[in-house]
Amino acid sequence: MASLVSGHEQPVGSTRTLESTADGAIVKRSVLPGGLRVITEHVPASRSATVGLWVGVGSRDEPLNVAGAAHYLEHLLFKGTSNRDATQLAEEIDAVGGEFNAFTSKEHTCYYAQVLDEDLPLAMDLVTDVVFEALCAPSDVDTERSVVLEEISMRDDDPEDLLHETFVGAILGDHALGRPVLGTEESITGMSATALRGFYKRRYAMPRMVLAVAGNVEHNQVLRLVRKALKGKLTGPGTPVAPRAGRARIQPVNKLALHTDDTEQAHVMLGLRSISRHDERRFALSVLNAALGGGMSSRLFQEIRERRGLAYQVYSSVASYADIGHMSVYAGCQPEKLGEVAGVIREVLDEVGRTGLTDAEVLRAKGQLRGGLVLGLEDTSSRMSRIGKNELNYSQYLGVDDTVARIDAVTSEEVCALARTLLRRPGGVTAAAVVGPYAHADDLPDDLHEVIAS
Repeated sequence: MASLVSGHEQPVGSTRTLESTADGAIVKRSVLPGGLRVITEHVPASRSATVGLWVGVGSRDEPLNVAGAAHYLEHLLFKGTSNRDATQLAEEIDAVGGEFNAFTSKEHTCYYAQVLDEDLPLAMDLVTDVVFEALCAPSDVDTERSVVLEEISMRDDDPEDLLHETFVGAILGDHALGRPVLGTEESITGMSATALRGFYKRRYAMPRMVLAVAGNVEHNQVLRLVRKALKGKLTGPGTPVAPRAGRARIQPVNKLALHTDDTEQAHVMLGLRSISRHDERRFALSVLNAALGGGMSSRLFQEIRERRGLAYQVYSSVASYADIGHMSVYAGCQPEKLGEVAGVIREVLDEVGRTGLTDAEVLRAKGQLRGGLVLGLEDTSSRMSRIGKNELNYSQYLGVDDTVARIDAVTSEEVCALARTLLRRPGGVTAAAVVGPYAHADDLPDDLHEVIAS
């Protein structure tokens, strides 16, 4: 059984073994002066190593006047540091055949490098360099502004990406979680170098950070490299912050959002608010989602694609934040079939809310989740992501075997009870978004309007 010791409560200067398995895998966590947590997973059979520095800062932490700052800053940090310019950063990682990148979400940002195990010192040096030594030069801010604006344009050219942003805005309203991670053309155009540097200095603090390393690595080796890379920065009384929690103050919604686009297909997303990632029912939610639209045997896939041929692609998904979540169903179809597709989605959700799932559906869903979890951990990058994100989000380590056991323990009754709670109104749908060739919401089919109005 893996250790459930909370990382934010572990004493500064201490190291604890969180898990040691029969195959030689070892997970350890240390808390360094200044509040930086270092968590490693030794994978003996691997020939690679992945270093990830997680910062508990995302788009939900941005004031409205700097919407998109977290993502903009992620770009900017790669433009040059006090030790290397952007070209040197690229040349050094290319010289060892590695990958060096970053991503920003609504609640965190991660900078990572994947290399051969022998190149771990370089990966550690590069990641810590961009996070702690970035220059944020005004000239780079202007150069990267154009790149971020191009990324926004690329998102707008992808109907499915655009649909997702439109739906999240509809389901979460004016809350910061409902805003695009990329920001808007207006907010990025108006953002100054001073504002970005201020966001960087205020938010990028060690107590908010987790350094995760997975692969053919030794914990003590990683600690030596961290101390060398950060030198005099590992000082002070800082202790790790507790996981983000609380309750988001988000007004109820009953909204249909349309983004007019000259597409061949109509893209629709229907959904409802759901539970947070701290809710103990999250494993039951994963099973419910998998059975509804997680695979080819799911209710939605079978009903919409296999039996009726209404859409090529249909699936459900869940997003869980620290204080709220949402569940959604996506389908892409011919515009003339949009009303029928929306009606069938509502019927499926309504039936599951009233009568639940069969034991066979629950069993298949749990098998799908187990397989996806284990197969998804075949490379060190995914293992790094798992231990880093769990430490940041939960301040705890839950091993793969323990996670599988939690999935296996979910009962049909628990899944049905959760379905009744989430889908208590007919169909459960409280918001919808459409991207397609419709000039006005009045042009959308009546069946779609009825799904929201019911």
